[in-house]
Amino acid sequence: MIQVLLVDDHTVLRDGIRSILDLESDIQVAGEAVSGNEVLIKVEEYRPDCILMDINLPGKNGIEVTSLVKSQYPNCRVLVLTMFEDDEYLMEALRAGADGYLLKDSSSEQVVAAIRMVSQGDSVIHPRMTKKLITYHQQTKSESNENTLTEREKEILFELVKGLSNKEIAEALFISDKTVKIHINKIFKKLNVKSRSQAVIYAVRHQLVPFS
Repeated sequence: MIQVLLVDDHTVLRDGIRSILDLESDIQVAGEAVSGNEVLIKVEEYRPDCILMDINLPGKNGIEVTSLVKSQYPNCRVLVLTMFEDDEYLMEALRAGADGYLLKDSSSEQVVAAIRMVSQGDSVIHPRMTKKLITYHQQTKSESNENTLTEREKEILFELVKGLSNKEIAEALFISDKTVKIHINKIFKKLNVKSRSQAVIYAVRHQLVPFS
């Protein structure tokens, strides 16, 4: 059962999401928070697997809270659900350690699927934001740090950029799931990132893998 903490200051939106998630047999709403300052208290109390996080919150905003959550509870997944489509918000959220970034015009099916994906260790970015992410990084100066990665790690990083799960990467490269996990941990350490989303961002920015 995936335990979810809903973080949004709008009661109607929280109630709507709760009613959607209550229909899922593998997802349970553990609790709710209405302000950034309340989130850490609720995380300590409920120990959720995933936080559905708004950005515009009273007190600390969702990006600040995401950074605090990921530093204190690194295994807790954070899925941002926001109305903000600005490049800056996306980049700040991912730098803070967010595991996914969805817009509030996403369908209920997309939200449910995204919760499952980030809870399994995958990353999710709204299609419109993915395009913005690529454009943003193509406008930055490329820095060549690719020599820090082995050829196998570059192959796995490429599969991460394509959005494959650990199991799919293992099947594609004919290696075990455990080996994939070990390589991904090494990639995170070498690139100094905390999540799959951040690894993808780094790969695109530094042109570590072919990306069209």
